[in-house]
Amino acid sequence: MGKTIIISNRLPVQLQISNGDITAIPSVGGLATGMKSVHSGGDSLWIGWSGLTEEEIPKELESKIDAALAEHNSSKVKLTEEEVDGFYYGFSNRTIWPLFHYFLEYSEFQLDYWNTYKEVNQKFADAILANTEDDDTIWVHDYQLMLVPQMVRKERPDVSIGFFLHIPFPSFEIFRTLPWREELLEGVLGSDLIGFHTYDYERHFLSSVRRLLGLEVSFNDITMGDHVIKVDSFPMGIDYKKFSDAAKIHYNKSKDEQSELQQRLNTHQETDPDAKFILSIDRLDYSKGIAKRLNAFEYFLNKYPQYKEKVRLIILAVPSRSNVPQYQLLKREIDELVGRINGEFSTVSWTPIWYFYRSMPFENLIDLYTSSDIAWLTPLRDGMNLVAKEYIATRTDQTGVLILSEMAGSANEMNESLLVNPNNFEQTADALNEAINMPVEEQKARNSILQKRLARYNVEKWANDFMTSLKSQKEREAANVSHKLTDKIFESLSEKYTKAKKRLLFLDYDGTLAGFHNDPQKASPDEQLYKLLDKLNSQPGTVLYLISGRDKDTFTKWFLPKKYNMIVEHGVWISQEGEPFRMLENVKNDWMEHVRPVLESFVDRTPGSFIEEKNYSLAWHYRNTDPDFGEKRAMELSETLTSLIGTDDLSLLNGNKVVEVKSSNVNKGRASTRILGEDEYDFVFAIGDDWTDEFMFQELPESTVTVKVGRQQTSARFYVENTLKVRDLLQKFAKL
Repeated sequence: MGKTIIISNRLPVQLQISNGDITAIPSVGGLATGMKSVHSGGDSLWIGWSGLTEEEIPKELESKIDAALAEHNSSKVKLTEEEVDGFYYGFSNRTIWPLFHYFLEYSEFQLDYWNTYKEVNQKFADAILANTEDDDTIWVHDYQLMLVPQMVRKERPDVSIGFFLHIPFPSFEIFRTLPWREELLEGVLGSDLIGFHTYDYERHFLSSVRRLLGLEVSFNDITMGDHVIKVDSFPMGIDYKKFSDAAKIHYNKSKDEQSELQQRLNTHQETDPDAKFILSIDRLDYSKGIAKRLNAFEYFLNKYPQYKEKVRLIILAVPSRSNVPQYQLLKREIDELVGRINGEFSTVSWTPIWYFYRSMPFENLIDLYTSSDIAWLTPLRDGMNLVAKEYIATRTDQTGVLILSEMAGSANEMNESLLVNPNNFEQTADALNEAINMPVEEQKARNSILQKRLARYNVEKWANDFMTSLKSQKEREAANVSHKLTDKIFESLSEKYTKAKKRLLFLDYDGTLAGFHNDPQKASPDEQLYKLLDKLNSQPGTVLYLISGRDKDTFTKWFLPKKYNMIVEHGVWISQEGEPFRMLENVKNDWMEHVRPVLESFVDRTPGSFIEEKNYSLAWHYRNTDPDFGEKRAMELSETLTSLIGTDDLSLLNGNKVVEVKSSNVNKGRASTRILGEDEYDFVFAIGDDWTDEFMFQELPESTVTVKVGRQQTSARFYVENTLKVRDLLQKFAKL
């Protein structure tokens, strides 16, 4: 069993340099806490930046730092001050962070930031590669390291890689504005499993993958070459027991043991037992909506003046990225708002807002959680928001009311709280009024449900669920790999191929011998393909058939002078050894005049789609449409045509970005078995890429070597990844 390697921007320890000595102190952040169950014992390594730039670390302390980190199973990535500026403060926090939180106006698209981001991601990838073996499990965390999975995959294709994004993933319309959008998607797609906090983020990611990369997405599986990536949501929890136990200890403290903050809170509560404390805790970040919350509080005091001198808003704003301009402006805005509101509403004995701009120790956080009647947490956009969960965990008597933004990821799990739109001041003011007047019985009913849920799905379960899913994804991949046409399997096939006196090869064209093109007429054969087919066709004892859904006129132009055997339009026409096409099946086409208007109406309503008319079939192509819209229209068309054609001896074929109507009594399976029956063959081979080829795979004898192009579900015995692999395989046959 291999080790687990965790990678994040920062290590879960803080380094302190004092008198030439190094001390490494474990962090208490959500991720560091959550990964305890994964990052334990000697079978785990955590890789990240130490928090100190190369310029800040004296050369003589380098080895001491490494030793101190090693005690915590950690290893550092060296970053210069310039790299931290471009990678962390630049691309990560001036480009990705605002864009993914829907603050497009704050996003800076600077090429030098992007280049530094790439270079630093490569540094992290190199650190992983220097410490990993093929049986290790790698878990990459968050938006700072989105390129790392693919960088590692490139060098270690068989290693198991998971990626988790701790911030929202934006809608396609927002994400598409990023100049390096494809590179970020491809970077993340180096993973085996990609995790998000909510289904909405997962859905946005899948939409971007389909629309920008054109990859096949089936439910939550993405197929990229021979690699299948699973995408899923794992809502992150908290260390519930830690907060619940801390609250119980807090309540049992004597007056002398209480903190100075708690004693001050007690004094105010004793002065006016009916007054309510409203708590707001956030990092100082524009995504948290603190300024909007202050304006909403002002609106509330004006709408419900009876609560003046009866409520107090406690705001704790934790400093964050104070050297980024937007954060400096935000700090000034909040300072001014607090000053103005306090100046407007304060009385001799009452200040409406207590404002703290600082970090607070854990003990003081518990003081605030347990003393506040209401927690008011209304970010404009938030990946999860664990503060909401921490507040509920500390309410051991099950009293207290949580007002939560519906824009926070945690809102999906916390429906029992009062959910509000942070932009709606009227709704927010009413929610504050409701919270102040909520009966204790209702508070307990809501919180008891929340507490059971949060205790059950805690941070440890979140981490273990992700790792379990990553392991099962790798096992699923391993099960599929057994059907891949590997070099070892080919050795066995080549022996049979060489010994065979008469061989029969059925080769599909589009998606097999040639890649797809937006215009089917432009997917013409290249010189290399002609040479390859010539070699196979001239091989003694080999009978080659091109078998395609293409029309006979196109194949006449492309291949008739070459005198290849050809079956086209799924088995309607056949040409052997350069003879003109003749009908293999007697079919009618009088049905086409009834079906064509239906297809034309779908072309009119689906921009980018078009009709391909063949002699005995009609095909509606939607490769050029928006992927999601095209799939929706294809399903709608299939339903419409199914009811229209009824029992008219017609059938529908759902191919690769195409819906085709044709006669039921013709298909590639029927045509290929007919050819097979005309002679005796001791080696039969068939290869194709879509559902029209499944008829061949199903109807040819079991001894046939059937090969699917791509990783979709199939009746074929083997698969190869793409058209390049098809040509490699056929080149090998040609050389035998």
